[in-house]
Amino acid sequence: MKYTQSGGQTFPGPADWFTGTVQVDGVRNPDEQSAVRCAHVRFSPGARTAWHHHPLGQTLYVTDGIGLVATRDGGVQEIRPGDVVYIEPGEEHWHGATASRFMAHVAIQ
Repeated sequence: MKYTQSGGQTFPGPADWFTGTVQVDGVRNPDEQSAVRCAHVRFSPGARTAWHHHPLGQTLYVTDGIGLVATRDGGVQEIRPGDVVYIEPGEEHWHGATASRFMAHVAIQ
């Protein structure tokens, strides 16, 4: 078992992945070998990801605020704290905050 105290490194979301102001907190040490990636992502109002997909799918667990998740077929779903969203492998989507509210989620892939 390995225990890591909170207060890890926060970095701004890369401009080629996000629009608006986004902060990303890695949940595990990126030097560790693991098939799972996990991050706590905080979106300022109006900020969101670019359209993207994940070969193995993605799970989002909303921790704060109100957000949106959208798919290429035109579906848009409002998401709130405690909601869990599973995005199928290869499904094009984006997710982020509403225009007037912050939103944070844990992203697992």
